[in-house]
Amino acid sequence: MVVGNKNRPSGSESESNTSIIFGIKEKVGALAIALKPFEANGITLNYIESRPSKRSEATYEFLITTDSQVNDNEVKAALGELTDNASYVQVLSRSERSQESVPWFPRKKKDLDQFAHRILSYGSELDSDHPGFTDITYTKRRKMFADIAFNYRHGTPIPRVEYTAEEIKTWSVVLNSLTTLFKTHACAEFNYIFPLLVTNCDYIPDNIPQLQDVSEFLKSCTGFSIRPVAGLLSSRDFLAGLAFRVFHSTQYIRHPSKPLYTPEPDVCHELIGHVPLLCDPTFARFSQEIGIASLGASDVWIERLAALYWFTVEFGLCKQDGKLRAFGAGLLSSFGELQYALSDKPAIKEFDPEVTSVTKYPITEYQPTYFYTQSFEDAQEKLKQFAAKIAKPFTLHYDAFTESIDILETKEQLSQLAGLIKAQVSTLHCALERLGSSEYYAINTGNLQQ
Repeated sequence: MVVGNKNRPSGSESESNTSIIFGIKEKVGALAIALKPFEANGITLNYIESRPSKRSEATYEFLITTDSQVNDNEVKAALGELTDNASYVQVLSRSERSQESVPWFPRKKKDLDQFAHRILSYGSELDSDHPGFTDITYTKRRKMFADIAFNYRHGTPIPRVEYTAEEIKTWSVVLNSLTTLFKTHACAEFNYIFPLLVTNCDYIPDNIPQLQDVSEFLKSCTGFSIRPVAGLLSSRDFLAGLAFRVFHSTQYIRHPSKPLYTPEPDVCHELIGHVPLLCDPTFARFSQEIGIASLGASDVWIERLAALYWFTVEFGLCKQDGKLRAFGAGLLSSFGELQYALSDKPAIKEFDPEVTSVTKYPITEYQPTYFYTQSFEDAQEKLKQFAAKIAKPFTLHYDAFTESIDILETKEQLSQLAGLIKAQVSTLHCALERLGSSEYYAINTGNLQQ
């Protein structure tokens, strides 16, 4: 993941396309009438999708995407005419043309395919100070992994790779060094799950687990899945994947000359650092909350959410039995920083989204400051309160059945969601009654223990 903002174009011309959602009552020729304003204003459409609307009865919802070189005035003129015939109109714009527009965001899991070609740097493009910069064999290998991810598409198995003996040796050094620290430095949830990965996904020294195998196990635990990535994504795109319980993962491994160091995320960081806790239901919900909060957020808010992600999912600490323990992947996959973070050298502060989200951080050295939370539940509640301040003209809900994001704007949608929640509460009530009155009292007072 890359933290930072993309530069916006200036002037009336936009270098980013605009997506528009609108609803039309069912009738013959309705779509032709709705699209006429775009034709009249000389606007080329690159994409059109339709489906029955969830916002209004007897209405079809359309998603259209304009050409990237469209004049703002032309778009405004077309929208003015479209409003006369549409039940509702909503603009989702990558360039935030106006206060009414919202940065585009994926609505379906398959929309993440669009990120494959928007990486900020290809996995084989190494900086001059990278340990493998002058190693031609290594850079060719990195390109092979990057090509796999670049061509991957939603719904297909992640291609299996045959790792070399040298790559497996590097994995072995990393794994063996880290496992000596986990019992005393990692959080309880991590130490509970890691042995399950050893058993189910062959997390052993002489084998680098395949992303497809790990993804299947992960999905069986929390619904999260892995998607290979060819290089660094923008913060916006990476966080958007989390909203769909998708984790973008590298598949290559660090250079063998420095097995305990990597200047960027590699398969050791992803599989050892991130995957174990993504198997934990509470931590998975926390990760998804950050992702959902990012959808449609402004660049300023994306920067703050990226900082929250950095200080929690990547470098977070928690208190368990009165002691600090690590849950951040950047710590759990770094032999040196894991020890450093729990020493008396760095500053340790309690997690507070208002403060944490504006704290600066280095990406090439140990963190001078770490934040700890009392529990994943506590962090999630604080995140929810923080995310509620993000200005959006809608509320979003992730539908796990369709693996899509719903925009909640109508009474009908809210009624359907309320019905779903009511059914779940009824199921919970029945289960509690079967357990007995003592358990029923405990969960209603927040004291139910496993």
